[in-house]
Amino acid sequence: MDKTASGWVNGFVGVLIFSGSLPATRVAVAEFDPTFLTSARAAIAGLLGLAMLALFRQKRPERGDLLSLAIVALGVVVGFPLLTALALKHVTSAHSIIFVGLLPLATAIFGVLRGGERPRPAFWLFSCLGSALVAGFALMQGGTASPIGDGLMLAAIIVCGLGYAEGAALSRRLGGWQVICWALAISLPIMLVLTFATLPPSFVGIGSGAWAGLAYVSLFSMLIGFVFWYRGLAQGGIAAVGQLQLLQPFFGLALAASLLHEQVSPLMIAVTVAVVLCVVGAKRFAKQELPRPAASA
Repeated sequence: MDKTASGWVNGFVGVLIFSGSLPATRVAVAEFDPTFLTSARAAIAGLLGLAMLALFRQKRPERGDLLSLAIVALGVVVGFPLLTALALKHVTSAHSIIFVGLLPLATAIFGVLRGGERPRPAFWLFSCLGSALVAGFALMQGGTASPIGDGLMLAAIIVCGLGYAEGAALSRRLGGWQVICWALAISLPIMLVLTFATLPPSFVGIGSGAWAGLAYVSLFSMLIGFVFWYRGLAQGGIAAVGQLQLLQPFFGLALAASLLHEQVSPLMIAVTVAVVLCVVGAKRFAKQELPRPAASA
């Protein structure tokens, strides 16, 4: 398997893992405070990440990498988890999941700004079309939509796209799993303090579903998923592999339907097929077309 294909495989595994994040957060935030949930998941993953760095004797990042690691931490360790947890107090899991379809465009934009990538113009056409399909599907859902929840989800998408692109660019030097582990490690002291500061008065009455949600977002969403995701972005390209996120809302909706008993409509299936075609088109035009050499006289 070549490097590009490996990148798409790793990216796909990462997307599958991330697809369970919002349903798991929805279950957990029903009984845990959003701030406690955010800090606890980061603290648990941070302790595990620190152990992995020590076990495999990874050298410390260069001083010049600290700013990038801080951006990753603010985007995916703190920003996205906290903003989505707050949003899920106002909107349903299914409604929030659809916003994740805007992540590929955000990731691609930050990939251009921070990673120096230059996809071909047709890439942007397919990317914007796929994002428009997802956004249109979200608007058609109506129901429990909330301006506050939608605003929080849009902010979450922006900071997450920045964290994804920054982490992917850094992964080319440090390695995929090392980036998320170091980002978790540098935020660990603050997250530990915040966790103890926001501890619930009592854990009596906290259901098994909330504990399972906390375990999932701590182990899989916060650590294991990033091992595959950053490796995939670094191997296959931030803008290209990032388009796999267009599939994440529909994987997440399938989980929401089974876990939260939300209905899966025929329209969702139709949009899924269209989005898959957009992913295929974006993949084809992800790399910049090199100019052809001039013909010799």
